[in-house]
Amino acid sequence: MRNPRCGQRGATLLVSLIMLVLLTLFAIGALNTANTNLKVVGNMQAKAEAMNIAQETIETVLSTPLFISNPANAVLTPCGSANTLCTDINADGTTDYTSVLSPAPKCVTVKPIKNSDLDLATSEGLSCSAGQAQQFGVAGAVTGDSLCSNTVWEITAVTTGANSGASATVTQGVGVRISSDDAGSSC
Repeated sequence: MRNPRCGQRGATLLVSLIMLVLLTLFAIGALNTANTNLKVVGNMQAKAEAMNIAQETIETVLSTPLFISNPANAVLTPCGSANTLCTDINADGTTDYTSVLSPAPKCVTVKPIKNSDLDLATSEGLSCSAGQAQQFGVAGAVTGDSLCSNTVWEITAVTTGANSGASATVTQGVGVRISSDDAGSSC
């Protein structure tokens, strides 16, 4: 009778090595997939931060009347150059994102408000009222225009991440009631 162990001669070792190689390949594939997913999530986070900071820049500009009186320098405390806002999101003292208003805020439309369209029960309506109609010397007396105009402005913020390279562009329109004198010089 033959000994059954004599015919195998290391087949178990060979099968075990093949299985270890396959398991190693699966583990490497899973690690690569996890690393790729981590990079994708990091990129999505950087893009979302850039979008949020671009929107925040627009809201900061809208909170001051500088964009109406001086669109070329609409940021209250610019960093570096005009219409530039720097943001440090992790409070380490370095700029993480830079937002630039590009192009500068611009008046898209202007429409004088008629005296008849004003709500004189509000202080805003009263401040725009042209008063008593005259035949000469007062702008708007013949046309019935008030002292105010409705304007529509377009503001675009381009934000770029210093470390991540993520960038986002946000454009927003806003309607603002301003004096006709300001509308004449700004629009």
